[in-house]
Amino acid sequence: MALWGMEQIEMADDIIIFPEFDKIKNEIERLRIELSMLLLERDELQFVICRNIEAKYTLEFGSIEYRAYEAQCTALRLKRKIELIQAKRNRQEPVSIVAIEEILDQEFASYQKQLDERISKMNEALQWKESDVLSESDSKELKMLYRKLVKILHSDMNPERTDAQRELFEHAVTAYKNGDLATLRMIDAMVGSETLVKQSGDTIEQLNEEKRRLQNLLKKIQESIDQIKTRYPYTMKEILENEEKTEQLRQQYEEILGQYEERILFYRIKIEEMMGESHERLD
Repeated sequence: MALWGMEQIEMADDIIIFPEFDKIKNEIERLRIELSMLLLERDELQFVICRNIEAKYTLEFGSIEYRAYEAQCTALRLKRKIELIQAKRNRQEPVSIVAIEEILDQEFASYQKQLDERISKMNEALQWKESDVLSESDSKELKMLYRKLVKILHSDMNPERTDAQRELFEHAVTAYKNGDLATLRMIDAMVGSETLVKQSGDTIEQLNEEKRRLQNLLKKIQESIDQIKTRYPYTMKEILENEEKTEQLRQQYEEILGQYEERILFYRIKIEEMMGESHERLD
C-alpha cells in the first residue's frame, strides 16, 4: 500500500509539473512573439516613420528654418563683434577688424558646423523625395522578413548570439532602414528557417527567469516607443498633416527671421558708428 501511495505521488507530481512546465514554455513563446512585434514596431517608427516625417518636415520648412538660424548666427556674431570692439576701445588699443574676425571665426565655428549639417539634411530630404518608393506588397515583404530576422538575430531575442550573427543583423538593420528588399532577401536565405534561439535551461526556475527577462524587455521597448513619440521628428507629424498648423508654423519662422534681420541691421549700424568714432575702417 505504501508503494502504491508513492507511485500515486510521483504520478501526481508528473501531472502537476509537466503542465506547469508546458504552460511556462507556451507563455515564453507568446512573449517572444509579442517582443518581436514590438521590436518591429519600434524599428519601423525609428527607421521608417520618423525618417519620413523628418524628410517631409525638412522639405516643408528646411529653407525658412535655415534662413532663420543663419540670421540668428549672424546677429549673435555681430553682437559679439561689438563687445570685442568695445573691449579694445576701453583698453585704448587699436581696433583690428581682421584680428577680430579671426576670433569670431573660432568662437562661431560650432554655429557654422550646425549650418552645414542643416544643408546636409536638406540634401538628404531631396534624395529621399527622388528615391524609389516600395510597392505595398514589397513593403509588406520587407517588414515580414525583418521581423523574421529580428526573432532569430536580435540580441534581445537571442542573448547568446555569435559575433557573426551580430554582424549579420547589423546588415539587416541597414537594409531595412534603406528599404533594401534584395539584401534582406539574401540575409533571409543565409539564415533560412534556422532557429538560433535556445531556451536557457529546462528547469522551472530557468524558464521563469527567461519569462521575467522577456517581460522586462517588453516594458522597456514599449517605454522606448512612447518616448520616441514625444520627441522630434514624430512631434511634427500632427503639424504636417494639418494645413492650418503648417501655415502657422511657417509664419512663426517668418516672424523669427524678421526679428533677427532687424537685430542684424541695428548691430551693423552700431558697428559703423563705433568705428566712425574711432576713425577706424571696417576692413
